Amino acid sequence: MHPRLGALAALRLTDPDAKVAATRALAAVSLAAPMPEIAVRQPGDDGGVPGRPERPLTVSAMDVGKRSPFTPDGRAALVHSICHIEFNAINLALDALWRFDGMPEAYYRDWLRVADEEAQHFTLLHAHLQTLGFRYGDFTGHDGLWSMCEKTKHDVLARMALVPRTLEARGLDATPLIQAKLQRVNTPDAHAAIAILDIILRDEVGHVAIGNRWYRWLCEREGVDPMAHYRMLYRRHEAPRLKAPFNLEARARAGFTDEELADLAAT
Repeated sequence: MHPRLGALAALRLTDPDAKVAATRALAAVSLAAPMPEIAVRQPGDDGGVPGRPERPLTVSAMDVGKRSPFTPDGRAALVHSICHIEFNAINLALDALWRFDGMPEAYYRDWLRVADEEAQHFTLLHAHLQTLGFRYGDFTGHDGLWSMCEKTKHDVLARMALVPRTLEARGLDATPLIQAKLQRVNTPDAHAAIAILDIILRDEVGHVAIGNRWYRWLCEREGVDPMAHYRMLYRRHEAPRLKAPFNLEARARAGFTDEELADLAAT
C-alpha cells in the first residue's frame, strides 16, 4: 500500500488509540522507505474523513467553558482541551499527507513526520490526563481546526497558509501563557503538564516551519507574493483574527520573516 493510502486508512479510524497506533506504525515503516510520487486520489475517496470518536461532544468554541488551572478538575479540562487539539492535529497532518496529489516526495515525508509527532503528543497528554482521573472524551471540544481543513481542501496553497502557519502557529503564542499559569499552580501534576508542553512547543516550532517552507515553495511555483497572497487567503477563508501577545522568538525560529514579524507586532 502506498504510504499516502496508509495515511488515509489511519485518518478514517475513529478510535483514538487505533489512530495513534496506525499513524506511528506507518511512520516507522514509511519514513525511511521510497515514497513514489504518484497520484492516489480517487473520486469519492474522502468518505469517512476524518474518523473521530463519538466523544468528546463537539460544541462551539464559545461553549467549551472556562478551564481554570487552579482546581484539579479545571486542570484536567485544560489538559483535555490540549489533548483534543493534538488529536485533531494528527488528522490535520494525515490529511495534508493524503489529500494533495502533485507535491514533491519531501512534502509527504514532512507531513508524515508531523503526524507521527502529533501522535506522540496525544499519547503523552492522554496518559497525563488519566493520572488526573479522566480520559479523552470526558469533556467537550470544538471543531475549529478541522473546519479550516474543510475550507481549504481543494487548495494546498491555502491549506499551508491557514492551517500550520495560522492556526497551529497560534499554539506557539498560547503555550508559554498556559505554562505560566501552571507555574503559579505549583503542584506536581501542573509541573508534569509543563514538561509535556515543553516537548510540544519544541516540536510545533518545526511543524510551523514545515508549513512556512511549503507555503513559500507553493507561492514561488504559482508566482504570487507570499505576503499579499496570505492576506487575500486570510480574508477569503475568514481565518480567526490574530491576537497579541505573539511569541515572536518562536515564530522567528519557525521561519516567519522579519517583514511578517513586524506586521504581527503592529497588529
